[in-house]
Amino acid sequence: MKSNTSVSNGVQLLRVEKSYIGQRLDNFLIRHLKGVPRTRVYRLIRRGEVRVNKKRCKPDRKLELGDEVRIPPYTSSCSEQTVKPSQALQEFLINSILLENDDLLVINKPAGMAVHGGTSVAMGLIEALRQCKPEWGELELAHRIDRGTTGCLIISKNSMFLKYIQKQFKVKSVQKNYLVLVHGKWPESLIVVDAPLQKDPVGESERIVRVLKSGKPSLTRFAVKQHFKGASLIEAMPQTGRTHQIRVHCQYSGYGIVGDDKYTFKASNSALSKVKNLCLHAWKIEFELSEGAAPIRVEAPIPNHLNSLIKKLGKYL
Repeated sequence: MKSNTSVSNGVQLLRVEKSYIGQRLDNFLIRHLKGVPRTRVYRLIRRGEVRVNKKRCKPDRKLELGDEVRIPPYTSSCSEQTVKPSQALQEFLINSILLENDDLLVINKPAGMAVHGGTSVAMGLIEALRQCKPEWGELELAHRIDRGTTGCLIISKNSMFLKYIQKQFKVKSVQKNYLVLVHGKWPESLIVVDAPLQKDPVGESERIVRVLKSGKPSLTRFAVKQHFKGASLIEAMPQTGRTHQIRVHCQYSGYGIVGDDKYTFKASNSALSKVKNLCLHAWKIEFELSEGAAPIRVEAPIPNHLNSLIKKLGKYL
């Protein structure tokens, strides 16, 4: 752990150094508290036993240089073994890299894999990637996409680039384009959904997002790619980065995403209602590698489950 540590009555006070600038509090703790189950780490944060600069914080709090992280006394479990990705999974993830340089990876995230381990996830994408190569041990997520979503995901190799790219997300200079298959005939005239979103917890690790006037401003642009019988392939371009934004904006507009078991309740096409994979794909991402550099665009191939479904629907036009 590259941070200054002091101990008082079993309490650890960790001083955040340069290499941890921009890291989320939960990630910082999970990597420091070896052998402590993730469920307990999140419970310590939720109960306020972990504090940053003597204040309660949420798990996604980004750490800054010089922050003092208070960790209460804890007992590690030797039986808690670090989950290791299989050789096949490691090879699959390495082959899913779309772009790599000294600062970053852009990976084509597979369906069904959470980007990060948590209360109910033993190992996420980032934990698996860190174990693929020795030099990837310090990888960090630059942003997140849903567990069921496939496609472009930026991973940072160092704190400097992490801080830079997160700033780009904050000032909205990163452009993201998604392919989405929805139920029904999406109107050509429906090109913008501007509806505030609020995140509500429904359990210890589950959350649902709703359109509420008191929520955070949220805007998504849309364009129709193709109409099918009972479905539409559309392009979504989120202008803000709220949790489940595209999924909820589609539902709110009356055209739920195919395969979305959380936000899609009714389907006119009974065959499509049986689809289990979320048909939401982070198709393209465009950003600057460094300040003032020409933007680059990375594109992720359409996943097999979505591609085959589109081809099948195309036969019935």
